[in-house]
Amino acid sequence: MKKIAVLLITIMAFVVAQAGNITMKGSDTMVQLGQRWAEEYMKSHKDVTIQVAGGGSGTGIAALINGSTDICQASRDMKPQEYNNAETKGIKPYRVAVALDGIAVFVHELNPVKELTLEQLKAIYTGSITNWKDVGGPDHVIVLYGRENNSGTYAYFKEHVLKNEDYYEATQTLPGTAAVVNAVGKDKYGIGYGGLAWAKRVKFIAIKNDDKSAAVLPSIKTVTDGSYPIARDLYWFFNGTPTGALKDLLNWALSPEGQKLAEAADYIPLPAEMAAKSVIK
Repeated sequence: MKKIAVLLITIMAFVVAQAGNITMKGSDTMVQLGQRWAEEYMKSHKDVTIQVAGGGSGTGIAALINGSTDICQASRDMKPQEYNNAETKGIKPYRVAVALDGIAVFVHELNPVKELTLEQLKAIYTGSITNWKDVGGPDHVIVLYGRENNSGTYAYFKEHVLKNEDYYEATQTLPGTAAVVNAVGKDKYGIGYGGLAWAKRVKFIAIKNDDKSAAVLPSIKTVTDGSYPIARDLYWFFNGTPTGALKDLLNWALSPEGQKLAEAADYIPLPAEMAAKSVIK
């Protein structure tokens, strides 16, 4: 019975995608990107319908594993346990980087703090530094905003900034970067983080690798050239090498036209050589 269930999941996903109805689910960071690509692609492909939903990278990965989405958008790689779960259910994850992203750190526009080292940022989010005066700001408690634990941004920030230490218990977790941006934009003493494309009407903090390094603001240029220290790949996951409508959509997203749309939506396009290598022949 288990083998039959796995076979049915695989057949259902194949039939839906081949019919021109494509579901895309996962990263909240990537929702805007997926929607932009879907809208433009459907303009010239009238026989294709693409449905885009968020919920977080973990939600998208779970959907891929249980066969309820054709494309998982994820702002992180799958964890070893997720790869094992996929294999158990007969799913063969095929991962492709489709864009780049800088995780911006932002504060209220009136906050005088302009830069932080990675060590200071870690200390703030793990609770070792709790007052703005300790990093050159006003004498006031730092109000922490972050993402929920099913978010790829949450996981990436924890791994690469907090070095896998736990977030400070006072961190207020919110469902999506837009919610974090909104909260910080209204809180003079708040700090948050999230995908570069979402950070509007807040002030970016320049990040330094250490005390001796130059402070770098997140931008398309600094993420692409590697000088901004909190950057990552954004992925699409498929069940096996995509074919038919899925293959065509992926190749289009990786094309110069698709990558220009990503840039127009404030995401960072892949280097041309990297994008070309991922195109499926």
